[in-house]
Amino acid sequence: MLKTALAHSAASDFPRGLTVLRDPLLNKGTAFNEKERDALGLRGLLPAHVHSLEEQAARVLENLRHLPDELEKYVALNALHDRNEALFFRVVCDNIDEMQPLIYTPTVGLACQRYGHIFQRPRGIFISTNDRGRISELLGNWPHPAKLIVVTDGERILGLGDLGANGMGIPVGKLSLYSACAGVHPKLCLPVMLDVGTNNAELLTDPYYIGLRRRRLHGPEYDELIDEFITAARGVFPGVVIQFEDFANHSAFRLLRRYRDHICVFNDDIQGTAAVALAGILSALRVTGGRLADQKLLFLGAGEAATGIADLIVSAMEAQGLSEAEARRRNWLVDSRGLVIKDRSDLAEHKLPYAHAHAPIGDFLTAIRTLRPTAIIGVAAVGGTFTPEVLQTMAELNARPIVFALSNPTSKAECSAEEAYRYTGGRALFACGSPYDPVTIAGQTFVPRQGNNSYIFPGVGLGAIASGAQRITDEMFMSAAHALARLVSEADLAQGSLYPALPRIREVSAHIAAGVAHVAYDHGLAAGKAPDDMLKYVKSQMYEPRYSSYA
Repeated sequence: MLKTALAHSAASDFPRGLTVLRDPLLNKGTAFNEKERDALGLRGLLPAHVHSLEEQAARVLENLRHLPDELEKYVALNALHDRNEALFFRVVCDNIDEMQPLIYTPTVGLACQRYGHIFQRPRGIFISTNDRGRISELLGNWPHPAKLIVVTDGERILGLGDLGANGMGIPVGKLSLYSACAGVHPKLCLPVMLDVGTNNAELLTDPYYIGLRRRRLHGPEYDELIDEFITAARGVFPGVVIQFEDFANHSAFRLLRRYRDHICVFNDDIQGTAAVALAGILSALRVTGGRLADQKLLFLGAGEAATGIADLIVSAMEAQGLSEAEARRRNWLVDSRGLVIKDRSDLAEHKLPYAHAHAPIGDFLTAIRTLRPTAIIGVAAVGGTFTPEVLQTMAELNARPIVFALSNPTSKAECSAEEAYRYTGGRALFACGSPYDPVTIAGQTFVPRQGNNSYIFPGVGLGAIASGAQRITDEMFMSAAHALARLVSEADLAQGSLYPALPRIREVSAHIAAGVAHVAYDHGLAAGKAPDDMLKYVKSQMYEPRYSSYA
């Protein structure tokens, strides 16, 4: 049981004095009451007034809102995270609309680019190529019983490319969302950076870069390092869930195939993105009245996100009666060289299932005019590629064109929300990868919502941990997508929102976790008997950021 594993020791077993104040899991700052100050040797180390958690949160918000820009706010929140976990998560949970863009996309992209320059205190485990042969020892230095690891090698950070060890901001941010959005206790969360070097020449000459100053490891030596890490993680933390994050295409697909059928791993860029996109498509079809099996989708991009989304959509189309071949023919990819077709000789393995017989087409707009898709999905991380002409053409072909500009950060977005609505006459069913303010067109106000993976992966991880799942399967992500789509209200759809309001995220995550756990039990991937009320059970396992009493 999660809560049993996290039960606090008696006050007499606690560290005392400054040690307590410097432990972010124990520290309450000025909220330590009079008895606790005496019992824990804090008398004189704190000012006299005892504040409530709510008063502390209000002070944090006041200070945060006076800071000049998002990066300064990121740094301030990171510092709070380092000194007081409960207060940090209380602020984030109670203000998720405001905080998520600061602790994750889009601000985390800039933070990763500047990571060495804003670095204050290490968080998580850094494993470099120099540590081969002793990774178990490094993981053993972690003081907590990790149940969830988010790991990256920093080669493809968002749409920003190779940021090497600076990419540690991504696992840290993802795990913050696990705790805030799904109530996975922060004590169970471990961010890991596999520092195998970087091919980013600018970082290699940056005096503040925190990683190895060498070109990237590759080939058999790289694979051996990954194998050692996976083996060590499972040995040090039995039953741990491992999430691969922001690996480059040439590694991501291969690693997922290598481990997914044997251990509890998943790739959020492939599988989480797929589930959140499928949920958005299902929500859009509630407006258009069409069937998924009748849609034709055109992807701008042919990497992890595009093929992951297409694979899950194909499975959903098969569930509606199409054969696999028929379903694949309804999903088309455009990469940097044009339409992905069978006659091309330059195709990576993951593109081959979507390489259909067709004449060559060199550009995205011509592909739209030729294929006449009902939906376009941008996941290429090339900003501005959904041009006014692209959007207008989609509106000419469809009464309600489905337009998903999912690349992030904002600088990489295919189009803005305002552009999507303006150039389709307010008819677009739009989802975005970065946050946008409401847009008013011809007197109607639209509220665009992010097709953000934070709707999916926290609930998937929580469900896997709560059920003790041995593996994470595509059926679990299908369940997550349908659960997310069901939670979109008619009021959401009426204002153009294809996802639930973000303040409902813990409710969403609980429903997704319950669905994932059901799949685990139904497929024999969880030990023991399933709880009678899965949703109630999952909710009972969720961390709530409140102060404990120590005296």
